[in-house]
Amino acid sequence: MSPGIGLMKRRLEKKDDAVALAISGIAKKYDVKPDVVKTLETKYHDDAGDWYVALGWDEKKAIVKMDSVLGTITEIKEIRDSNA
Repeated sequence: MSPGIGLMKRRLEKKDDAVALAISGIAKKYDVKPDVVKTLETKYHDDAGDWYVALGWDEKKAIVKMDSVLGTITEIKEIRDSNA
């Protein structure tokens, strides 16, 4: 019998862990240096166990969704400026 999700240790326990993974994913996907990527906002969804990290670099912005238990990026969604 395997433990329920409430008994499992999360791999992304802290905001810093989630931000580091998000920056790594953006740097790899968009071929940018991690030091130019800035954290705009972070949010943890208690019910789903997901981290959301908004990042910005150059003139781009993206939201990175991560599964805290698996410690993986599940989605990267680039945000387009509606005024452009």
